[in-house]
Amino acid sequence: MPQNKSKSDNNLDKNRGKNYRNAIATYDRETLHTPADAVAKVKSLAKAKFDETVELAVRLGLDPRKTEQSVRGTVSMPSGTGKSVRIAVFAAGEAAKQARDAGADIVGSDELAA
Repeated sequence: MPQNKSKSDNNLDKNRGKNYRNAIATYDRETLHTPADAVAKVKSLAKAKFDETVELAVRLGLDPRKTEQSVRGTVSMPSGTGKSVRIAVFAAGEAAKQARDAGADIVGSDELAA
């Protein structure tokens, strides 16, 4: 299918690398892909020497002003966040002993606030 290219498009092609030009030549922007096919296509076109990033934009057709139509969720990162979690408990007496027994890292009362 012939593509209409302007002179400015041809100039952009000259400024791009050969891997980019080859990837563009093998990819048709008008074709709709299933998610599995799209992931396979992205993996086959990856030529960089680093981990490449893929952005995904999804139109859900939700009204953000209506709270019942919001989408919420969490994602667990495969390697975590890289930070260790420390738990500090403000308590005194028996509650402090219970906090230590439960596994709190730092237990104290007024001396922690200073």
